[in-house]
Amino acid sequence: MHNHVSLLTDYGLNDEFVGVMKSVLIDMAPHVRITDLTHGVPAFDVRAGSLALARAVQYVPPGIVIAVVDPGVGSARRAIAVEVAGGRGIFLGPDNGLLGSGVAMAGGADRAFELSNTDLHLEAPGTTFAGRDIFAPVAAFLANGGALEEVGKEIDTASVMPGLVPVPSDETHPAHGSGIRCEVTWVDAFGNCQLNVGPDDVAPYGPVLKLLIGEDVRSARVVTHYADIDGGAIGAVIDSYGMVALSVDRGSAAETLRIEAGDAVLVFAGDGGTTTSAVTLRLGK
Repeated sequence: MHNHVSLLTDYGLNDEFVGVMKSVLIDMAPHVRITDLTHGVPAFDVRAGSLALARAVQYVPPGIVIAVVDPGVGSARRAIAVEVAGGRGIFLGPDNGLLGSGVAMAGGADRAFELSNTDLHLEAPGTTFAGRDIFAPVAAFLANGGALEEVGKEIDTASVMPGLVPVPSDETHPAHGSGIRCEVTWVDAFGNCQLNVGPDDVAPYGPVLKLLIGEDVRSARVVTHYADIDGGAIGAVIDSYGMVALSVDRGSAAETLRIEAGDAVLVFAGDGGTTTSAVTLRLGK
């Protein structure tokens, strides 16, 4: 039996989708506590959902996680359950790369099953709301003590689609020397731009980083607090997940730098005398 269900979707809150899915859960398993991790994943953005799940899962209590970012809903893509941590946790979602990073953060998959037992699903007039018709009732079944083996046929854990995680790479620039190519993996509600690197990755480039974003050259001082960022400047903050994030004190780095998730940021060693003003230098052609 499981007492806790966590939800992560791209449903948003303007429509009834989240409320209906939670209603199915509570109706079928009244004892469960439900945590909304987020329903604000950008629509259809599987990678953003995968990264959000990976960030959150280390703080999620034991139980069931339902993750739904499912542009292939109703197609031949599999709906799956993945058991982790010796049965203390179960991930439910589409097999499209959404679950992979979260499963890895939870220690890897012990077992995996396709949700092929339609007796556990709700009857529905269409196939486009798997959160309501498949994932919520299966989660309720498991929360009530149902055996994982009953949700459908077991599948090879190696066949589960892995998460989509960008990897930094070395970069050499004729004007700036050796550096590292990063990617913006997440822009939060405050406009902080998380990169796919940690403090150890940027440490070789010194306390002031030179940033190349398209043709724009910026500088950012590595800091541990937003308040350490000079007014109007860009800071490279070690964020709450231990990653490097480009930030502006009481402002939006995304707006200042005109970047979004998926954009490349090249990092090089900054000049010791470089200031961290928000003025942009555009490379000559």
